[in-house]
Amino acid sequence: MLLILVLVFNSCTTKKQHSTATTLPTIESPYFGQKPPGLIPEPFAPGMVTTEEWQWSGAFTPDLKEFYFIREVGETEEDKKMKFVVIQNKNNKWQESVISPRVGEPFISPDGKTMHLGTRYKERTETGDWSKIKSLDVPFKDFPIMLLTASAKGTYVFDSMGEGILRYSRLIDGEREEPKQFGKEINTGRSNAHHFIAPDESYILWDGRRDSGYGNADIYISFQQQDGSWGEAINLGDKINTESSEVGAFVSPDGKYLFFNRNVGKTKPTDRYDDVDIFWVDAKVIKNLRPKS
Repeated sequence: MLLILVLVFNSCTTKKQHSTATTLPTIESPYFGQKPPGLIPEPFAPGMVTTEEWQWSGAFTPDLKEFYFIREVGETEEDKKMKFVVIQNKNNKWQESVISPRVGEPFISPDGKTMHLGTRYKERTETGDWSKIKSLDVPFKDFPIMLLTASAKGTYVFDSMGEGILRYSRLIDGEREEPKQFGKEINTGRSNAHHFIAPDESYILWDGRRDSGYGNADIYISFQQQDGSWGEAINLGDKINTESSEVGAFVSPDGKYLFFNRNVGKTKPTDRYDDVDIFWVDAKVIKNLRPKS
């Protein structure tokens, strides 16, 4: 049975805790009534998205009425499981639903018609629901893809578990080309993964490990040049990246906010794994890094 948890979204809450089972009668903003962040990252939606449990990845639909992510669910260490979760607006009320066990890192195509889940995907049906999970054909199903993202032009960008290499595949005259590796501007260092290609293909975000970085994994950006090539990787800086790990960056469909995952350490000494939270920051941090023409 689908578990439905109706959440109260209190934008003033700063403590990480679950919300009570009440509802808000109207929508105050597209982001659960949260106060927008500035140029310093903040935990996203404390008590709603950011809780004492582990959160990972994230994807909004273009209308900002659905937010998909992965959450650790369970009362004890033995019971904890990764679940695929959605918070969605229904009749001006926000509801959290556990969809299924973890099935892959979600990405919603810019047109909102496809939910990519690595080597699998779902499609929007005429009723507005999602189809059953389908599988990509060769050659994509032959790669151990963790995350696949797509531009508005249909270009696929994907990582490959254990390789640390990012690849792309363009849609040319309706035909999809064989995947190609990005150049050294992007595929340098180790563990390159969890990328995001801008809808207009003007930049790519990803995380990786480089000797010049701030910590275990940092987020980088490369801007597309006028000739179609990719510029040198730019570290997002010490306001985004820390001595810990920052991964899985993406930009909201309206282009206003940058989201990413940060390792924040163990919540309790007895925890098996470090806690991971979703942070957000004003997307001006990207504009400020764009090279002046």
